[in-house]
Amino acid sequence: MAGHGSLVTLTEESRSLRPDRGESNPESQASVFRLEFRHHPLFASLHSKPAQVAESVDAADLKSAVRKDVRVQVPPWAPRTTRTMKAANYLEKGQVEVGDSVPVAPKSGEVRLDVGYCGICGTDMHIYQGHMDARVQTPLTIGHEVSATVAELGEFVTSVEVGDRVAVRPLNFGEAHPCDKGHAHVGKNLKFIGIDAPGGMQHSWTVPAHTLHKLPDGVSLEQGALAEPAAVACHDVRLGRVKEGETVVVIGGGPIGILVALVAKEKGARVIVSEINDKRLEKIDTLGLETVNPLKKDLAETISSKTNEAMADVVFEVSGSQSGVDAMTSIVNVRGRIVVVGIHPHPRQIDLFRFFWSELELIGTRLYEKEDFEEALALIGEGKLPIEELITKVYPIDHVKEAFQTIENNPEGIKYLVKCDE
Repeated sequence: MAGHGSLVTLTEESRSLRPDRGESNPESQASVFRLEFRHHPLFASLHSKPAQVAESVDAADLKSAVRKDVRVQVPPWAPRTTRTMKAANYLEKGQVEVGDSVPVAPKSGEVRLDVGYCGICGTDMHIYQGHMDARVQTPLTIGHEVSATVAELGEFVTSVEVGDRVAVRPLNFGEAHPCDKGHAHVGKNLKFIGIDAPGGMQHSWTVPAHTLHKLPDGVSLEQGALAEPAAVACHDVRLGRVKEGETVVVIGGGPIGILVALVAKEKGARVIVSEINDKRLEKIDTLGLETVNPLKKDLAETISSKTNEAMADVVFEVSGSQSGVDAMTSIVNVRGRIVVVGIHPHPRQIDLFRFFWSELELIGTRLYEKEDFEEALALIGEGKLPIEELITKVYPIDHVKEAFQTIENNPEGIKYLVKCDE
């Protein structure tokens, strides 16, 4: 078809630097270009007119504008400028440094994102503390709790458009394995983006299109960065089969524990959170949840007293500790369900006699599935999860080292975010 060789022409204009970002200093001028696509089949299928003028872009964006079958004619007067983009890279135990974020043009089925915010997860802290050095390849751009804006589409991507605000479900499933039984999110060939591949604590990030979920209207990018941990909670509560009227005990009041408690409460359950940090307990109390400090009050006796000896229908072990494992079997009722959420890297001693005696059920949970992400975003969008109240502090990416040091030395905070687009 003759249109396949159509020319993309550029004309120079003088305009204030990055006017699309509100920078209108008349003394800061730069050359920008208008790209006009004429009779090219790629754009003819997208637009009703045979000619379509794209948004103005500066020279640093020209490379990302190149598409298959399109020839870009760059005039000799075009300035060769670059933007500084930053990334948080893990180097070795206790060492996170700011480096360059190099934009990667998306391949077929991929999307390039401009990252807004990235939350610091417990897994990121495990990496920072050197506990995952056998798995990660350094230097590694870390981070997976991401909200972003779609910047560029690879070929055949139709699920999102440039400008869409999204959260990322950072799972690359790989080839299916017979052992998976169709559960790719915990499959043998799963690659977790941000651990097994470069993560999202950077300005520009390219990911598979299937990982993206659009943010509901009214949900900010800051709130959207908590969609991933909220999806973990939705998955845990779903597998725990929490029902209205049940009594739920959450052991461990960190970010995931609090989110599990909030989602369970939204299901209509009565929720009690066991946590040893008094500052965190104060925050949890403000969220309308019952609390107990097991260092000050016997947990089993407290649950018995609060439930008129009925005990808990569902217990979520989120602490990842031996004391949490000991407690979980002592507070659950007959045929109660125990959901293991916390990571236990080493074998634990468990009172299996109680499973025999009371016909208890032990449920393992890990990560999330697509429906969990959709539920999390719906709950946030409907204002049913007070996400913003969990954010302790937001750090610019230049101060990412300080953010990790703060979490390391201050267990009282709840959720820390890194702003990646500064």
